[in-house]
Amino acid sequence: MIEAAALTPLILTLKVALLATLAAVCLGVGLAQIIGKFRFAGRDWLDAVCTLPLVLPPTVLGYYLIVLIGRRGVFGQWLEETFGVTLMFTWEGAVLAATVVAFPLVFRSARSALDGVDPNIENAARTLGASETRIFFQVTLPLAFRGILSGGMLAFARAMGEFGATLMVAGNIPGKTQTLSLAVYTAVQAGNDSLANFLVLVVSTVCVVILVIAGKLLKPKV
Repeated sequence: MIEAAALTPLILTLKVALLATLAAVCLGVGLAQIIGKFRFAGRDWLDAVCTLPLVLPPTVLGYYLIVLIGRRGVFGQWLEETFGVTLMFTWEGAVLAATVVAFPLVFRSARSALDGVDPNIENAARTLGASETRIFFQVTLPLAFRGILSGGMLAFARAMGEFGATLMVAGNIPGKTQTLSLAVYTAVQAGNDSLANFLVLVVSTVCVVILVIAGKLLKPKV
């Protein structure tokens, strides 16, 4: 009975966390490469903005997202009027919230990993006539892969545990937007300690496994 009640939020959480991690990795690696390799006006400000979700309270991030994608938001109103699509109180909105929260973990890991690549190796590829795009995908990215993968795993764990921004943007609708963290909150509020304990155990186990694997990936090779 408990397992059945946990199945729906577990599946939704895994889907949201996976999609959010993929989006965070693509954005995080791209921005880390741009900020790390190029010098331009406002570079330090962009770096700070990319790191900002790491220190802001999730409820503040949720508020920003409401201002952005709400029905009367800057982007949300245009999206609804143009395509008839709304992200508020949908699982897609939960993905967006989780992406914003998880993004800095990928970004900081990618910055560190990409900055750690020996520029002499990249310069050697340039002397052989390789384009910048080819250098990035065939030289830089493989050398920084372990660090980026570690950041992606941490982002996945963070996305799984996201609560505040998801609650504000996607709500807590059972079977539709209720993730594991929201299901735990609901179970505690309802006094269903057995379900809450089971859900907490599932989340904790997954996150511990991810942290252990990420720690091994970050451990320098001997």
